[in-house]
Amino acid sequence: MALDGIRMPDGCYADGTWELKMHVTDLNKDVSLRVTGEIHIGGVMLRLVEELDVKKDWSDHALWWEKKKTWLLKTHWTLDKYGIQADARLLFTPQHKLLRLQLPNMKHMKVKVNFSDRVFKAVSDICKTFNIRHPEELSLLRKPRDPKKKKKKLEGMEEDSLELEGPLLTPGSGKTGIIYIGPVKGSIYSSPGLYSKTMTPTYDSRDGSPLSPTTAWFGDSPLSEGNPSILAVSQPISSPDMLVKLYKPQSLLDKAKINQGWLDSSRSLMEQDVKENDVLLLRFKYHSFFDLNPKYDAIRVNQLYEQAKWAILLEEIECTEEEMMMFAALQGDITSIPELADYVKVFKPKKLTLKGYKQYWCTFKDITISCYKSREEAHGTPALQMNLRGCEVTPDVNISGQKFNIKLLIPVADGMNEIWLRCDTEKQYAHWMAACRLASKGKTMADSSYNLEVQNILSFLKMQHMNPDPQFIAEPINTDINPECLVSPRYLKKYKNKQVSPGRPFWPGHIRDLISARILEAHQNVAQMSLIEAKMRFIQAWQSLPEFGITHFLAKFQGGKKEELIGITYNRLIRMDAGTGDAIKTWRFSNMKQWNVNWEIKMVTVEFADEPSLAFICAEVDCKVVHEFIGGYIFLSTRAKDQNESLDEEMFYKLTSGWV
Repeated sequence: MALDGIRMPDGCYADGTWELKMHVTDLNKDVSLRVTGEIHIGGVMLRLVEELDVKKDWSDHALWWEKKKTWLLKTHWTLDKYGIQADARLLFTPQHKLLRLQLPNMKHMKVKVNFSDRVFKAVSDICKTFNIRHPEELSLLRKPRDPKKKKKKLEGMEEDSLELEGPLLTPGSGKTGIIYIGPVKGSIYSSPGLYSKTMTPTYDSRDGSPLSPTTAWFGDSPLSEGNPSILAVSQPISSPDMLVKLYKPQSLLDKAKINQGWLDSSRSLMEQDVKENDVLLLRFKYHSFFDLNPKYDAIRVNQLYEQAKWAILLEEIECTEEEMMMFAALQGDITSIPELADYVKVFKPKKLTLKGYKQYWCTFKDITISCYKSREEAHGTPALQMNLRGCEVTPDVNISGQKFNIKLLIPVADGMNEIWLRCDTEKQYAHWMAACRLASKGKTMADSSYNLEVQNILSFLKMQHMNPDPQFIAEPINTDINPECLVSPRYLKKYKNKQVSPGRPFWPGHIRDLISARILEAHQNVAQMSLIEAKMRFIQAWQSLPEFGITHFLAKFQGGKKEELIGITYNRLIRMDAGTGDAIKTWRFSNMKQWNVNWEIKMVTVEFADEPSLAFICAEVDCKVVHEFIGGYIFLSTRAKDQNESLDEEMFYKLTSGWV
């Protein structure tokens, strides 16, 4: 009598086999196999695929043990060695899954990420996809929750408003190569390529945009859109409402709570309960930027600039009013100089001619006027173009006759060209006349004197009217600058309170114009910079702020009676007052002998060469996060320029994991 079909009370069969329950996520199907503890994981997967009998490339699939939150990646291990018994439930699921990444520029990108890789490796692959060198400086952060917002309704609205539709990006294949059944037409796991090992420049020296290597990596995807990658291009803030929607930490304690969300670099995404299609933030975690070179780092520089920009706008870091105006002036959309575009009549006086003015669609950019036959042809070749540097500008105005002419004598190789411009209104004349005067001096409309020049011209014209209004106040001049998108809300409010007072002339937009003038004034110092140079200067100025690079954690120090803050930077630990942020005591990493963690009581202990040891218990955050910050900065300090671009992952894990 055969015993293999007889089931015992404990669920096992008389022949020593037992049923292993597995769920195939792709098919939403449960499967049970008769196994013994001696079968290895690879054999289990092979038998499972044979049982399914579905022609499909299963090579990216692996087994996930739900209860233990662990991947069964050692395919030569047996079920017994893993400790798997009949009560276990395993998932047969793809290792690569979709993840929505919010990049430092606040835009979202859908990416295929290996959920079985440790986070450090996953981030490295993501950065290779995005052509970001030195991925060890970045990591993944859970999205902070704004306690003032109700549920997920507003969060969903916020995400939609910031969505960047892009292609499905896959950082590397990660195939196991174990199982393949049936023909497969291509693979979704094609890698777009690694960053250049030969350090080929990837930028345009004129505007800082990346060159063809990045285009090749992204191919004809929507990410490139004809220009190399959109990831290297700064996205101007379209509306101040965006700043209102985003979470702003109100205190040092709020900043400390954000840092609870850093993922453990030594564990996989699945082990940390990250689900497919979840949103995670890709951020520069360690503020120690190695070999930042605009020639090779167009995307890295832009994303770092964006992270710095948002940190300032959302008041995550303190700066003075003067510094705020400097940061506003350095932002990329400021370097696009205000322009004029309108129908203007143009006349070229010559001897023996009776021809009069001819209407053109004219654009005034930088110090050049371009004339087109119509507005629709403005993207083509201009019928007439004039560079006004060094020209002579003469007004020809008759108020009663409504004549508003501008006479230009423009230097050319064989003498001077005479061009007359005729405007239809006083307002149009004031703008074009002011722009011509500045252009003759080699200045653009970004010059802080432009608005004042327009106001003076309008005031002068008003005085020539037969019955001038003594109460006349020239209307404010609109500029292309939106200061609400360039400075933090606090400084907008502060500037408004400072400027508005009894007896002071005021109109809607008055404060806006005043701040715009301040920003344009600050911009004169950086007007000649290229975009990439302005971003580099922005990053350098951000690094110069007193609070730069301090990551805060709430902690209780040994011997202390209340919770305080521990601040970690690239070279030191800081004990801080939780209310004021004042530094109480500083310890340098260069003086550190070792650091340890008592995992039972979650206490971090740091020993120094010539002073008492430091011990503290982390509050509201796993001490593993703090341990990783200390070890991570130690790891980054070992980098040298003569090294190749490969990373010593095992060294990173030894310094940050605590138990490896």
